[in-house]
Amino acid sequence: MEEEPARPAAPAAPTPPDAPQTAAAPEPPPVDEAAPVDEAAPVDEAAPVDEAAPDAAAGGSRRRGRTTLLIAAAAAAVLGLVAGTCTGVLVQAGREPTKLPPLSQAALTRGEGAAPKPLPADQDRRVRTDGDLRELLLKKPRGAREIEWLDGVDGWMDLATYVGTFGSPSEQFSEYVHDDFRRAAVTRWKTGATRTVEIRLIQFHQEEVLSALEGSDTGRHWAGWGREDDTDRWPVPGTGDGEVFVHNRPESVDGSPPLYSAEAHAWRGDIEMEIWMADTERIGKDQIMDLARRQMERL
Repeated sequence: MEEEPARPAAPAAPTPPDAPQTAAAPEPPPVDEAAPVDEAAPVDEAAPVDEAAPDAAAGGSRRRGRTTLLIAAAAAAVLGLVAGTCTGVLVQAGREPTKLPPLSQAALTRGEGAAPKPLPADQDRRVRTDGDLRELLLKKPRGAREIEWLDGVDGWMDLATYVGTFGSPSEQFSEYVHDDFRRAAVTRWKTGATRTVEIRLIQFHQEEVLSALEGSDTGRHWAGWGREDDTDRWPVPGTGDGEVFVHNRPESVDGSPPLYSAEAHAWRGDIEMEIWMADTERIGKDQIMDLARRQMERL
């Protein structure tokens, strides 16, 4: 196999005839191969180059940064606050102290003349309702016979006896304890052969809740609940939300003969009023309304 001929060297550039002869450059000093070589630190090619920065080798001074200015401004602000506080303290210290009022006040002089008389019982409702609650009940009409039932003693009903007239006594007992039940007074009578009347006055402490109002609302709710089609209702004048109810369909209770019934519910102050009537004949509106109106007038 024949060898490839060697590539000829490029011809040297011709030298101009009149080119001046330059002085020979000085030879570099000999390098001590035994001396340690200081390798240059790697250069971060991606770092930006600040072309506007002056060359340190050229003797230019470095520009101050923002940090120095911020520190100087903060220091000036702190010094201003300290100076203002000191000035305020000095000004206040130079003023006369403000005199405080004496702790002991002058004795009040007693008013002259007689003390006002207390309100009579017919004007002070609190005096009337704090007394014997049974005195506020309507008196049985002439010729009526008093009914002696087991519930209630001498015109009073305690809480257990009162809630026993409801369908769920245990649940009602807890509710009336929560509502601050105080006492209950009751009266009953019978007229004719079959008509009976019962009036209850339930009083509450009412320290936190308007229990008399809530009790009246509950009574009115159950009076019409589920019996709207056969029940007539009218407001009691002068009572706000008091009402009377006349049930037009007789009902039997515990196997007794069917009876017509009517009821009234109202309240005033801390007393709730309940009136119940029953008869073998239908009860008229005027009969239950007259009882409700007269009983509320006594409260």
